[in-house]
Amino acid sequence: MAQIKTIGILTSGGDAPGMNAAIRAVTRAAIYNGFKVKGIYRGYKGLITDEIVDFKTQNVSNIIQQGGTILKTARCKEFTTPEGRQIAYENMRKHEIDALVVIGGDGSLTGARIFAQEFDVPIVGLPGTIDNDLYGTDHTIGYDTALNTIMWCVDRIRDTATSHERLFFIEVMGRNAGFLAINGAIATGAEAAIIPEIATPEEQLDQLIQNGFRKSKNSSIVLVAESPRTGGAMALAERVKEKYPQYDTRVTILGHLQRGGSPTAQDRILASRLGAAAIDALIEGQRNVMIGDDDEKIVYVPFSKAIHKDKPVDPDLVETLRRLSI
Repeated sequence: MAQIKTIGILTSGGDAPGMNAAIRAVTRAAIYNGFKVKGIYRGYKGLITDEIVDFKTQNVSNIIQQGGTILKTARCKEFTTPEGRQIAYENMRKHEIDALVVIGGDGSLTGARIFAQEFDVPIVGLPGTIDNDLYGTDHTIGYDTALNTIMWCVDRIRDTATSHERLFFIEVMGRNAGFLAINGAIATGAEAAIIPEIATPEEQLDQLIQNGFRKSKNSSIVLVAESPRTGGAMALAERVKEKYPQYDTRVTILGHLQRGGSPTAQDRILASRLGAAAIDALIEGQRNVMIGDDDEKIVYVPFSKAIHKDKPVDPDLVETLRRLSI
């Protein structure tokens, strides 16, 4: 594939607010630079089932404010097989697609890396996930919107927690990363965050509960990252009920509320910058890289690093929350 003339775009994995802004940016930046654009519906599944259409400027008009993804997204077991990827490649060639821009998270970029290696396809990835767990970028597309949604929800739950003098465990998304939980806890004035990056022995939970109710507090909020490492909000609440039956304990699982909604200005701007940069990267001959944001600067992160290297939670955030929750 010596010369790129047509670029395909797909979104894969979990949807994230700002994906449409990224689709818009990739499409318009590509057309601006003289490329043809193909929209691929339902991610890798659509690449296999040939759900591929021409994309023009008007296809991405009036979508920057919309949540979700106009290209839809789907899980695809077939793409995990060599046979499935072969069909996907044949459909690419059928539509004369020379390069791909893949918008998604860890699993999506893993699939992109394998596909690129097998068929020598130039692929650029955009970090589209609310979890903010991809190495090499300060923020992922959708993270800021999800964080603001968590803040909105917790603010309202606190009204009830205070009125009824209750202890609330609120479970947030994040997979194996605690960014939403720790920053959500700081933003809402929560008493603690239980995150997978930090071991949470029973004694620590005991101390948390005792401190939260000791200093004239009649209610507490604890944010819990959904993860096997934390045990989840339900398991933690059950443990507290057993040891502290005098406390009125409740659980709220925010779930897919966090994925929806119109993207914030920050997510729209980030998605637009990264989307335009994806076309710049292809023009420069880059391949098998994720476009990242490092201190407000565009960076190219090899798929191998973005996928396999752990993105650490800043320990200063943990200490800040501990100091402010007294």
